[in-house]
Amino acid sequence: MIRARTSFEPQIAMILGSGLGDLADAAEQSVKITATDIPNYPRSTVSGHRGCLIFGMLEERRVVFVQGRAHLYEGHSLQSVTFPIRLVHALGAERLLVTNAAGGIHPGIRPGTLMLISDHIDMVRSTPGFNTYDAPHPPHPLRPRHPSRRAHKYDPAWLECAEQIALRNGIRTQRGIYLWSQGPSYETRAEVNAFRRLGADAVGMSTVPEVEQAVSLGMQVLGISSITNPAAGLSKKQLSHDDVLRVGRALQGDIETLVRGVLSDLSD
Repeated sequence: MIRARTSFEPQIAMILGSGLGDLADAAEQSVKITATDIPNYPRSTVSGHRGCLIFGMLEERRVVFVQGRAHLYEGHSLQSVTFPIRLVHALGAERLLVTNAAGGIHPGIRPGTLMLISDHIDMVRSTPGFNTYDAPHPPHPLRPRHPSRRAHKYDPAWLECAEQIALRNGIRTQRGIYLWSQGPSYETRAEVNAFRRLGADAVGMSTVPEVEQAVSLGMQVLGISSITNPAAGLSKKQLSHDDVLRVGRALQGDIETLVRGVLSDLSD
């Protein structure tokens, strides 16, 4: 169906998190395909996630934007949540740049910071029925029964490149470890304290299954978290999704500058 609409072959796939969807509007020569037109594509029900693919040029790179994502807590299976990754990879993308909005846990990673993800913690994997690495029967090539765990899921060279570009442009960044919790409830103070003891610097409800799928396909990954709020258990005020969207949009300029720099710096 997609090939009937465009012959565009992306080099890079970009997943846009809460409040960051407008970045795709900067693409040139763009072609937009809504999720409802793509068979088996998961539907997002969350505000700030539009649900479409946008193919276009950004900094002379061929990019497909995944504008809006589906979450496990919306009732989707892991196979469904990771379907867009398999799709963009089949279309030609060999790199994945994934963004999200997250709550800061580490005291040095405050709202307004862009956290470059150095690694992640999967708190959903041990939940019965939601194991990221559960293999179907018989084994499937995209979900092997005994998957190898690549030492660096987030490409070290790409991560260092992003840091240098942020430094040149005066953008506040920190490296950190992202923890995936299922949601949709925000965290309690006790949970946040436990997460910190595990080594987490920020917490969110997405990204990890997408990255795991991308890594299993051999894609290089860069992850960026927009720290939109203190993790819910640390905040004195009740957190709402509207607050997340508002701060995410305020970080849009820094995200765009950083992403454009990262794309322009890539070698062919």
